Amino acid sequence: MVNLEWFRTFKAIYEKGTLTAAAQSLFISQPGVSLHLSSLESNVGLKLFERIGKKMVPTEHGKVLYNAILQPLEQLEAVEQKFQRSTVKGIPSLTIGMCFETFQHLLEKHLHSFDFNVITLFSDYQNLMQQLLAGTVDLIIVPQQLDASEIDQTPLFEETIVLIASKHIDKNEFREIEKAGNKKALQEWLLTHKWYGAATDHTHFNRFWQNNFKTSPNFRQNFIVPNFNSIIRSLELGSGLAIVPDFLCREAVEQQKLQILWHGTTPTRNQLYFAYRKNSIYKPQIGQILETINKEANP
Repeated sequence: MVNLEWFRTFKAIYEKGTLTAAAQSLFISQPGVSLHLSSLESNVGLKLFERIGKKMVPTEHGKVLYNAILQPLEQLEAVEQKFQRSTVKGIPSLTIGMCFETFQHLLEKHLHSFDFNVITLFSDYQNLMQQLLAGTVDLIIVPQQLDASEIDQTPLFEETIVLIASKHIDKNEFREIEKAGNKKALQEWLLTHKWYGAATDHTHFNRFWQNNFKTSPNFRQNFIVPNFNSIIRSLELGSGLAIVPDFLCREAVEQQKLQILWHGTTPTRNQLYFAYRKNSIYKPQIGQILETINKEANP
């Protein structure tokens, strides 16, 4: 039988790149890491890494195995975190799932005010919904309703996807072209500028373009950065365009560090929902989080 720790060790080697780094991350000895790996390779009958110097380079079989075990392992680790002993007895621990930017803008600065433990989980909304239904997450914020009678869902707020620009770009020039109603000329103008995109999201960009130009974007963004917050910080310093949810750029716009160039001919909107299981034993804590987020999202 395969030992679960072999998979955990395999994942650490894959992500860290060396046996030494994997051992350090797992708090076990390097010989222990080597033993786990050799045992796993023997069990599956496949070579999972090529050893090139000190580097461990995954084989094609190793890549396939990693992709197969990644999500189940992450779910098990979330369960482990949830049920492990707290440093203070009797304090509830809630796992909250949402996108990273939503956490930073709505919840991060309020964590210190909670009298319970919070474990955050960042993932795409489809995975978060599955984890809520499975019981490994206590509450989520997602732009889609779940078709499940056991889930309670509360509308939070509506986000509008907007085209933003660095403050140096001539908004009046854009307005003149946009008022003329020539979508081809508008696209040509937009493509004369540098574009920023988020590695974690292409949905907003594609939906905005499809809604307003009735076609998919036929170009690639010049700079792909980790997330929307990175886009906003980059545009504050340089020159370019990007498509982002309006609530994420509100503060930068108010401070005149960048500008909203266009809401689109057809506004692109998402309704965000706060969802949790109806039979949750943490309803007082969930209510506190919902109240906090509502105040932050609707000042």
